[in-house]
Amino acid sequence: MLIDFHTHIFPDAIAPKAIRTLSQNAGGARFFYDGTRKGLLQFMRKKGVDIAVVLGIATNPDQQRPVNDFAASLNGGKLIAFGSVHPDAPDALSEIDRICDLGLPGIKLHPDYQQFYGDDKKMTPIYEKIARKELIVVFHCGVDIGLYPPVHMTPARLSNALKPLEGSTVVAAHYGGYMMWEQAIESLCGKDIYLDTAYAAGRIPPNLASAVIRAHGADRILFGSDLPWSHAGKEAALIQTLGLSKCDLDKIFYLNAKRLLKI
Repeated sequence: MLIDFHTHIFPDAIAPKAIRTLSQNAGGARFFYDGTRKGLLQFMRKKGVDIAVVLGIATNPDQQRPVNDFAASLNGGKLIAFGSVHPDAPDALSEIDRICDLGLPGIKLHPDYQQFYGDDKKMTPIYEKIARKELIVVFHCGVDIGLYPPVHMTPARLSNALKPLEGSTVVAAHYGGYMMWEQAIESLCGKDIYLDTAYAAGRIPPNLASAVIRAHGADRILFGSDLPWSHAGKEAALIQTLGLSKCDLDKIFYLNAKRLLKI
């Protein structure tokens, strides 16, 4: 079984423009499918992915409700969609309640796109509400190649932010911090959080990927691709070169995700 914990879908009407714009902003980054629900399901079949977690982001306060309504429309079958809240939305806390009412098991936050520092005190009420609702929260962590510095969620900032999140399941994307993997080992590995493997193959040195996994433990690593910007075949191939046992590979590729998603 293979569960991809980090994918993205856009509404059909805006998918072509969204994909082109994001690619251009990232210096012409390659994309592997068209960004639609149908396209994702087709690509999953091609790469042998059984279930995909779909992560949306409310990039401004007005996007909260439509982003979460769209996520709810995707949820079911082979897709498990997460919602999002924007920290500057006056109804961010009540929207977390609505995310639960919509049946969405988690929330994606991207501090760079949403313009907040991960350990900013203004986030405490949001983090505490996420924790009370026992939601999964996935953070983009590290550099985003489509955006200018500063990095709003370094591994150290996420470590600082963990106390108000106690009770939730925290996932730090990109091996704990894209292009900040040594800091991830220092600041996050060994803590009671999960790391996903998204968008790393061909970028993270294999010895460093191995060091992150061994320092953190395979019990708390989630396979992810970041499709459409990478894909499951590419990311899985990296992991399979790291000399991990079959037991650890099974945990990373599907068992950990099954436990968190209760499937």
